[in-house]
Formats: sequence, C-alpha cells, structure tokens
Amino acid sequence: MSKKDIIVQELESVPEKACDALLGFIHSLKSRDAEDAAPALLAESALMKDWLSPEEEAAWADL
Repeated sequence: MSKKDIIVQELESVPEKACDALLGFIHSLKSRDAEDAAPALLAESALMKDWLSPEEEAAWADL
C-alpha cells in the first residue's frame, strides 16, 4: 500500500469539523513546495538565454 493510499484511508476517519484545518495544512504544504521551487525556476528562465546560445552549444559540443 502506498503512502497516498494510507493517507486516503486515514481521511475516511477524520471528523468533518477537522476537514477545514486539514485542508489548510495541505494547502500550506503545497505552497511551501512551490515557494522552494520558485528561485530555481526563475533562475532557469533567466539563464536560458545564455544556455541556448550558439557559443554555449559549441563550448559543450564535445561532452
């Protein structure tokens, strides 16, 4: 059984009144993951101009 399967199974026993807090927690986890990835994604788009230049292609062609 996967971790997601276990989580889904556990969700069945969560009281309805706790669902708002649980949903908030899930959103915070997703937001945190997105914030951790944001600097790398921003850097990638900025550096892509240099990475895709003919000079860069020629410099790395031997690898």
